[in-house]
Amino acid sequence: MGITIKSSDYKKFFSEIKDRIVQARYEAYRSVNKELISLYWDIGKRIVEKQERLKWGEAVVEQLSADLQREFAGVKGFSKESLWRMRKLYETYRATPKLSTLLTELSWSNNLLILNRTHTPEEREFYLKTCIRERWSFRELESQLDSALFERYMLSRKPQTIVAKTKEKDPLAHFKNEYFLDFLGLQDGFLEKDLRKAIVGNLRQFFLEFGRNFTFVGEEYPVVVGGEDFKIDLVFYHRELRCLVAVELKIGAFKPEYVGKMQFYLAALDRKIKLEHENPSVGLILCKDHNREVVEIAMSRAASPMQISLYKTEIIDQRLLKRRLHGLPVP
Repeated sequence: MGITIKSSDYKKFFSEIKDRIVQARYEAYRSVNKELISLYWDIGKRIVEKQERLKWGEAVVEQLSADLQREFAGVKGFSKESLWRMRKLYETYRATPKLSTLLTELSWSNNLLILNRTHTPEEREFYLKTCIRERWSFRELESQLDSALFERYMLSRKPQTIVAKTKEKDPLAHFKNEYFLDFLGLQDGFLEKDLRKAIVGNLRQFFLEFGRNFTFVGEEYPVVVGGEDFKIDLVFYHRELRCLVAVELKIGAFKPEYVGKMQFYLAALDRKIKLEHENPSVGLILCKDHNREVVEIAMSRAASPMQISLYKTEIIDQRLLKRRLHGLPVP
């Protein structure tokens, strides 16, 4: 007689095998990609060294390309344009060893995108590390470069954050002061429910802006306190912080009463929903505008970790962001 296999047991078994295959394929890709980038780095290095030591001119790149393509017929990647890119990669990172070690963690196409679209070591470091952490595809990285993520991140680090203090390691370091939600496609006069629905309908883009450590829990998330139903606009779970994140959406300027309401929501989540091994919940209030002094006073006695952040539904010209970042007057 054959052995009866329980459906639940087999599903778990199949899931384990599938995960192992996916992991093995990913590790194989990483290994191949690491060798490929190392090869391109080495070729670029040797070209530079020969040109510097033997005073070879640009013609050596064209000659090397022709010889390599003849020797390895049918193998892509050895055109003169490709060799120049390898040379540029080495020249760009040769003086920053801490960055050069990151290159093998990214695909060649993503490396080239960062190489050609960034201008300073700080900007390159930001995109290299963030791309590795978030595992951006080429299109996702391109989208972040187009939206001037580096400039927006640096501007958000200027002394304008207003947060409730906590004795624990600051969980609010994972949040920005300003979020760009232009991908929602909202028209003038939208309501809070329109904003909420648009976010839920565009979670992929939303997580690109907020970070992939977020996972979606629910919208108008119900919490019952004293027999009364309360609904939180959006609730997420942050994998790195290991806590629930309550998000309240406001279509106007910040009001002091938002802080008390958020403190209530966080206390309710911690008492009713939070698991024992999880950290205290964190709150994020997204507003169209705020008055700094009003926020400071409202937050001065807040005990729960929460942040007031702004959001914009229209993209800002990159040139204006760059001028703001460097303290230049905006025309």
